[in-house]
Amino acid sequence: MGTTHDEAAGPRRRSLLQAAVGGSAAAAAAGATTLTGQAAAAPAGTAAAPRSGGRFDGESPRFALAVLPDTQYLFDADSADPDPLRATFRYLVAERADTNIAFMTHLGDVTEHGTEDEIELAADTFGELDGKVPYSVLAGNHDVSGSDDQRGDSAYLRAFGPDRYARMPTFGGASPDGYNSFHTLRAAGRDWLVLALDWRVSDNGLRWAQRVLDDHPTLPAVLTTHDLAWAEDDGEARLSDNGRRLWDGLIRGNDQIFLALGGHYWPPGRTVLTNDAGNDVHVHLTNYQDRYYGGAAMIRLYAFDLARGAVDVETFAPWFLTRDPERRTPLEAENVELTGPADRFGLEIDFAARFAGFSPVPAPEPRPASDVLVRGTVAYWRFDRAGLPGAADEGAPVADGRVVRDLSGHGNDLTARRLHTSGDGALTWSAEHHVGQPAHASLRFDGGQGPDRGALLSTRRDAPLNATRFTGGYTIETFLKLPEPFVGEHAWMGVLSWEGRSGDAGKTTGWSTEEPTCSLNVSPERFLQFVVYPHVQDADPTSWSHALPVGRWTHVALVNDGRRTVMYVDGSRIARNPTQRSTGIATLGKPFVIGGTQFAERYGQGFYGWIGDTRIVDRPLTPRQFLTPYR
Repeated sequence: MGTTHDEAAGPRRRSLLQAAVGGSAAAAAAGATTLTGQAAAAPAGTAAAPRSGGRFDGESPRFALAVLPDTQYLFDADSADPDPLRATFRYLVAERADTNIAFMTHLGDVTEHGTEDEIELAADTFGELDGKVPYSVLAGNHDVSGSDDQRGDSAYLRAFGPDRYARMPTFGGASPDGYNSFHTLRAAGRDWLVLALDWRVSDNGLRWAQRVLDDHPTLPAVLTTHDLAWAEDDGEARLSDNGRRLWDGLIRGNDQIFLALGGHYWPPGRTVLTNDAGNDVHVHLTNYQDRYYGGAAMIRLYAFDLARGAVDVETFAPWFLTRDPERRTPLEAENVELTGPADRFGLEIDFAARFAGFSPVPAPEPRPASDVLVRGTVAYWRFDRAGLPGAADEGAPVADGRVVRDLSGHGNDLTARRLHTSGDGALTWSAEHHVGQPAHASLRFDGGQGPDRGALLSTRRDAPLNATRFTGGYTIETFLKLPEPFVGEHAWMGVLSWEGRSGDAGKTTGWSTEEPTCSLNVSPERFLQFVVYPHVQDADPTSWSHALPVGRWTHVALVNDGRRTVMYVDGSRIARNPTQRSTGIATLGKPFVIGGTQFAERYGQGFYGWIGDTRIVDRPLTPRQFLTPYR
């Protein structure tokens, strides 16, 4: 309908929505690169030449869904101007590869009157996307007449009916009346469903939509329609009457639908509702036709990041981005990008947990040790029955003297012992593990300060690992998890180390000659610290990670190529890796230890948390070769 909720309910006093000045909008006004990825513009009055569309990556964990709300004022009889929409489409084509745009969906009210001329011009404009970016369009009340999707033939249906989408690889089908359609798309390594529903779905249409969901029971679904929700200036969306019908008749009972998008009303807004399965459904209202130039074909990008468990949302007008920033009019500059809380925001979504009810991800099976004994493996320890015979129930103590076998066959077995007067609880067995860990088991260390307590696993005095110097490079990997809540004093607790004093190895340039020659520790800020005294140099190059999360497993890899050392966390190279030369490890023939770090050849506290599979290889490995492979 293209109206505010308040116009339907009666006049009221409203403040004008103002675009915030600052952030990336200010950068856009200055011609700098914005969050949209758009660089400095072409000369005034000209459109920037689009780059090649490139290839969309359906396996990347990051992709974007483009959402285009009401464009009716751009197709309004003899006042029509399709140029803003053409600029938006050219942007999507040009940015498809760089932004990894999977799909675009229009939310209805393509035109103002739904006449043959308006529809024909709009259909021609949408041709900019054909064969380049897949998309869906649905009817708004300005595009059609009649009460619901049983209205029969129309100019809209002839231009935007099923025939238009038939050649798109995403098109899955349409309802018999032709006004409702669905698409399936491959993104982030899985299939997704987009439902494009008429502005007034009949009972037949609802039954059709339910069949589509039933036929695709494991696909997360985005529902799009024209009339779903309205909002006031507070940005809090409320279901409209039609939205309530969709909620009760389709959305709330289908856990697949996690995101529902509508236009029709303004100002924009959003809310989160709880469905019958007890899960969140994000309901968003997007419409900018009340803004300058009928919204100027503003696009909203939903940037999905399954690696972070987040969706980053931004709203901007590609048409204004093509203007020379120095020559933009005040209204163009104001509307380049919208930064209000209903226009630019982030969603935190644990996708695996949210989709578990209809599309559970099967847990990987444990992998035998033989699968990860790569060439050059010096030692490999795991805490299931293969590595720790007799591993028992959750929380069962691992007694002093218990042996953890070195499954590499090189004789670097570990023996458990407690520190100081620590009791049974200082070292216990656990079935907890990183999802990518070969063994589905770990050890829980309960170390701490004041009084010092903890437990260790250490090699025997004559183990080969004790004196191995790794001058050709090395890879040290482990899995660890910090408890949540992270309580007590645990500053500078050790994860793994070699015993001995760096001073006894002739090293004088480090922080102290009393620290060991190689150790992985956790700082008071929960940063990982890997400090190594090389076999060759008198130096102590040290890598520092970011702050580790609590309550979540982390994979850590320390890779040395014979020249320098690089730390990886969850397969990602960290920033604070020293460029200082580092060849080998200045081992002293003393034991290798998991669970603590000495100072002045004395242990204080032990590690606090879980440690899983640990492997040492005498050469540098790539992330694809880690215990849990990364792209």
